[in-house]
Amino acid sequence: MMNRVSSTAITACLLSFSAQAEWFEVTGYANAYTSDRAAARQEAVQDAITQALIFSGATVSSVQTLADGVLAQDHIKIKSHGEIQEINLVSENTQDGVMSVTLHLDIFPKQQQCPEESFHKQITVTQSQLIQPHHARLGQIFDIHKSASERMYQTLMQRNMTVKPIPFIDKNINVRAFFSQNFDYNAQLIESLTSASNSQYVLLSQITDLANTHKLNSDYAFWQNDEYVRSFKIDFAAFDAISKDKVWQQHYSVTGIWPYEKTKIVDVYSDTFWHTDYGKRIQGVFNSLAQDLNQAFACLPTRGKILHKDQDQLVINLGSAHGLKVGQELSIAHRSDVAGERNKFFTRSIQTINRVKVTQVNAQNAIAKNIQSRPMNNIQINDIVELIITPSEDFAL
Repeated sequence: MMNRVSSTAITACLLSFSAQAEWFEVTGYANAYTSDRAAARQEAVQDAITQALIFSGATVSSVQTLADGVLAQDHIKIKSHGEIQEINLVSENTQDGVMSVTLHLDIFPKQQQCPEESFHKQITVTQSQLIQPHHARLGQIFDIHKSASERMYQTLMQRNMTVKPIPFIDKNINVRAFFSQNFDYNAQLIESLTSASNSQYVLLSQITDLANTHKLNSDYAFWQNDEYVRSFKIDFAAFDAISKDKVWQQHYSVTGIWPYEKTKIVDVYSDTFWHTDYGKRIQGVFNSLAQDLNQAFACLPTRGKILHKDQDQLVINLGSAHGLKVGQELSIAHRSDVAGERNKFFTRSIQTINRVKVTQVNAQNAIAKNIQSRPMNNIQINDIVELIITPSEDFAL
């Protein structure tokens, strides 16, 4: 995450190349109060690259690795076969303890992995749970799960992604059962969260470790401020609103320097905290989360449910926010819950031959009309609709 968001300048211009590359002139910032100029320079370069990726919608496997590759070149210039084709140094400056590096980046539009990538998947982002509250005693950061959840949501919001976050971060949710080995969780919670937000998925998370591992400086160096290495470990799991199945799970673990004295009470909502090495490491997790979510969900089908039925017309919970347009067609599947052991219910879908066409689109819902002579007498509320995507090749003359 950049250190001076309001001061970052980003300029983009579409070049007349056949591949239509966009060039971005981006300024990244880093603290330069220490003598390690190379580390500050690397951080500023990484910040600039991150901002360019956010605004262009491009992705690379690791911004940190790319930044290291840039720094390895004398003139800060690289070429690759990825979306970032070339990076050049425009200027570098250090003033008042802040290093700024301005880069020129040529970024080619990302090629679609699949047709489904054109349609958005809304995901409810919930508040993280702090599993080991006693780990928060150092710095009295007992609100770190709330602050981190806000930061996580803002990171996802800033990105040009297929996944679109819907916030539900102001309420505490007990999520431990969703991460247990017994797989014995309350599916009704997923139903209520996704129904309230009209999302297709819900993202749950739990912070499992905040412990400090060891002290960096010696107790005999009394003239130095205390510095500790502190861990941050977090689990994520995403669930499908219709099937209630876990469709994605990931664990992230990082460590960072905790620069505060033991008695210092730290404000985890402040920019000062998020500009520390520890705060930046957590931000790095959320940057990785954004990219991982986008890759995992981009090619999933666009599915919703029937909210209302009026003879040959349906109201569905998909709209322009999901990329739906007038004229598109959807298939319909019957939805039924099957009882299992311990009173658990599992969603079963049975595909029908019914098809409907979208006739009106609102932000979060749409009206679709039956396009077949076959009546829809057997179609019910909460049945499943899925967007029919015809490959572009089928339209070739």
